[in-house]
Amino acid sequence: MIADAAMSKPSENYWQVMTFYERFEQVVALILSSVIAVIIVVALLQLIRTVFVLLLSNSWNPLDHQAFQSVFGMIMTLLIAMEFKHSIVKVVLRRDSIIQVKTVVLIALIALARKFVILDLETSPGKIAALAGALLALGVVYWLLRERDDREVALQAEKQSRQR
Repeated sequence: MIADAAMSKPSENYWQVMTFYERFEQVVALILSSVIAVIIVVALLQLIRTVFVLLLSNSWNPLDHQAFQSVFGMIMTLLIAMEFKHSIVKVVLRRDSIIQVKTVVLIALIALARKFVILDLETSPGKIAALAGALLALGVVYWLLRERDDREVALQAEKQSRQR
């Protein structure tokens, strides 16, 4: 509760100096965050219901390809939604002014990983190769972005240590 109060004070002061468009962005981000939260809750309840029904009907076999695809596809979808919501919350808290490219690439990586989990057994080798190529390219981009961020953090730490 104290942390909430500490975080809301700067936001209230900052709200007063925001431009009309910045306020508009904040309102849109809050609405999107709320909508995604509802979607996450509904998807989680659906996942719980699906697993519960599978367990009660004794048809749950983790080695069954269809059951595995269904359950883990739903889990991956939840992870994608949660990561997307997290990126919007960062905008609302003004840690970032816009959604960061690194976050978009991470969401795309999770979405592609989900696609691999739910692939049909009859998927063509060409489609699998294309998805693998996209996954590799996104992985390289994510790694490069992370390396850049790590270098920036190291440079800032070095600057601060020199100033002391």
